[in-house]
Amino acid sequence: MTKSGRKYVEQDQRPDKQDELHAASITPDEIFVQRGCIIRNSMQLHDWAGLELRHLIALQAVADERSFGRAAERLGYTQSAVSHQIAALESLVGQRLVERARGHRSVALTEAGALLARHAEAIVARLRAAQADYAAFAEGAAGVLRVGIYQSVGTRILPTLLREFAVAWPRVEVRLTEPTSDGDLLSLVERGDLDLTFTVFPLQQGPFEAVELLRDPYLLVVSVNSILSGAHKPLRLEQLADVPLIGPRMCISGEQLEARMRGYGVEPHVIFRSDDNGTVQGLVGAGVGAALLPRLAIDQTDRTTRTITLDPEVPPRTICLAWHRDRYRSPAARAFVESARSVCADLQLELDRSEPPATADEREPAAV
Repeated sequence: MTKSGRKYVEQDQRPDKQDELHAASITPDEIFVQRGCIIRNSMQLHDWAGLELRHLIALQAVADERSFGRAAERLGYTQSAVSHQIAALESLVGQRLVERARGHRSVALTEAGALLARHAEAIVARLRAAQADYAAFAEGAAGVLRVGIYQSVGTRILPTLLREFAVAWPRVEVRLTEPTSDGDLLSLVERGDLDLTFTVFPLQQGPFEAVELLRDPYLLVVSVNSILSGAHKPLRLEQLADVPLIGPRMCISGEQLEARMRGYGVEPHVIFRSDDNGTVQGLVGAGVGAALLPRLAIDQTDRTTRTITLDPEVPPRTICLAWHRDRYRSPAARAFVESARSVCADLQLELDRSEPPATADEREPAAV
């Protein structure tokens, strides 16, 4: 910096009494350098201090919808308002965030825009979580409890659980959510869209805590006419190398089991995928293929299929109930967890008491 520039800074930033106390140990040049750094850092912070939450919400909406018009409709704004929000954000950060191609309605984020959008998503998620916390805190013993579920939980656990919980907490409405993929449930908890969710161990990385509810063993489901239906011993996963399987599409526990098969050097021979338990068992009964399913997902009254136990080295599906570890849990949410533990303890005893499925009488061999 020139002498004239230095003189300007020193005139603007005159030493205060504290500077005079340290004058003997700090030279004028050192004071000048320190003040220059403070001025630059303050200017940088001031630039970003103008950034508002509405800017990030607009960016997130544009990133999701890939259109200013659809983003405006989602947020309840006019399209010009969303455009102004993005323009203001670009001015604040000093980077182009959105590519606007002439003649095209769709837009795309630049590399800088994608980077900022990732941070925006995390910030907005924490805001929604905080909003959900305050709502739960204010409602206390009344209000809505939002719970995520998946198919077999809804069939075998929920009916008894909801009936017992409603008796103890009549003023709490339990609102259930069953997404297309059970892998989305924990993301909904993290964003504050769910208070609790059923899921399986191990949990994906994130701010979660959970309690184990029960251990649900896997069985091989085959057609009653399958050559495998006469098996007299539990099957090992290695024995399924050439067995055509009907597998899940988007199911955490199914993905875990297929990964375990690959760990044994066996690539699952999946010929069809469905997340509907009834569809899977119906196709098995028709002789299309076999299926690896947890016991709670199987209709034991189906006369067209037979279940075969697996080797004890195949771990069971461990069902749990999870929540956001940093969020306030209402008394109703804590009571729901305890009710679920009680119901699942009874169900676990039922599973443990059940005898291993009997093997079929000898039949004419047929395709699996």
